[in-house]
Amino acid sequence: MASVARGAMNRARELYENRGLRARELAAQGKKVVGYLCCYTPAELLTALDLVPYRIQGGVGKPLKQADQYLETIMCPYVRSCFDLAMSGEYDFLSGVVIPHTCDAMHRVYDIWKYYMKPPYSHCITVPHMTHRASFEYFRKELEDFQRSLERFVGRSVSEEDIIRAINLHNRCRAFLRELYELRKQEPPLISGTEITWVLVAGMTIPVEEFNELLENVIAEVRGRKPGPDGRPRLIISGSEVDDVAVIRLVEDCGAAVVMDDLCTGSRSFWEDVDASKGALSGLAECYLGGVTCPCTYREGKVPERFGYLSNYVREWNVQGALLYTIRYCDTYQLDAPEIKGYLERLGLPVLYLEDDYIMPPLGQWKTRIEAFLETIEARREE
Repeated sequence: MASVARGAMNRARELYENRGLRARELAAQGKKVVGYLCCYTPAELLTALDLVPYRIQGGVGKPLKQADQYLETIMCPYVRSCFDLAMSGEYDFLSGVVIPHTCDAMHRVYDIWKYYMKPPYSHCITVPHMTHRASFEYFRKELEDFQRSLERFVGRSVSEEDIIRAINLHNRCRAFLRELYELRKQEPPLISGTEITWVLVAGMTIPVEEFNELLENVIAEVRGRKPGPDGRPRLIISGSEVDDVAVIRLVEDCGAAVVMDDLCTGSRSFWEDVDASKGALSGLAECYLGGVTCPCTYREGKVPERFGYLSNYVREWNVQGALLYTIRYCDTYQLDAPEIKGYLERLGLPVLYLEDDYIMPPLGQWKTRIEAFLETIEARREE
C-alpha cells in the first residue's frame, strides 16, 4: 500500500496528461462512456446505470481547426475548443453527450453537437436561473426526464436504491476531495495548486470508484510529506473553467502558493454532499441547484449573503490575495466579477483580475502583472 500511495500523484499526473486514455480503454472493453459539460450535470445518474461519466474539457494551447465554421468567434472560447476537439475525433470514444443549458453558449453547442456529431445518445438539462421553491421542483422534473432518457438509452430501468448507492459513491469522493483541500491549510501547504489541478482533472476522466481509490492514495502520499519553512503569499483563485495547469503553475512559479479555489472545476463541484433522505432525485436537485455557486443561477440577497462562503475560505485557508479569473465572452462570470472583486476587497484582500481567451493564454503578459501583484502583497505584509 505504501508504494502505491507514493506513486499516486504520478498516476494523477499521468491521467491529467493523457486525459482520454482510461476512458478509451473502458470504451474498448464495451463500457459506454458519456461525456458531459459543466458541474451541473448529476454524474450520479450515469454511475447508477453503469455508464462512465467523462467531463469534456477543451485544449489549452491547441489552435482551433474546424470550430469557427460552426460557432461564432465571439462565443465562449472554452466551448469552441471542446467542440473543435470533438470535430477532430478527440472524443470518438464517447457513446453520448449531456450538456446543461446554463448559458446560451452551452445550449448553442448542444444543438450543433447533436446535429453534426450525431452521438448515439444526447440530452440537454435545463437548469433554472433562480432558486425559488418552484425552481427546485422544476429541476427535479428535469432530472426525472434525464433519468428516463438514460434508461431508454441503456434499455433498462434504475431503482431508487441504485441511485442512492451511486450518490454514496460520489459523496465519498466529495469527502476525500474536501480532506485533500484541508491539507492546503497548513503553512506551507502540503500540496500545490498545480498538483490539485492534476488530481481534479484526472478524476474527471475515470469512474468514481477508481477516483476514490486514487484519492485515498494521494491523501496518504501527501500526508507523508515534510515540507520546510515557507513564506509565500497565499492566494485563492475564483472564476470559471480551469482544466489546465498553465495559469496555476505560472502563479506558483512567480512565488505564490495557490491554497484555495472557487472554480467550477474545483471546489464548487464537490463542496456540498447530496442528501438523499427525502428521495434521490430531490437530493440531487437540492445539491446541484442549491449547492453549486455558479453565477448562471442567481441567488437572492445582498452581496455579503451571496458571496459569504468566500469569507470562510479566506479565513480558514489564511488567504492573503485573490485572483479573479474569467474566460473572454463569458457573460455570466464577467457580470458577476465587479461585485465579487468589491466583496473580496472589502475583506481586505488585494485582487488581480485576469481575462483569458482559454485557447492561447497570454502567459507572458500575466507574468509581469502577477509579479507586481505579489509585490503589493509582500508590501502589505511588511507594514
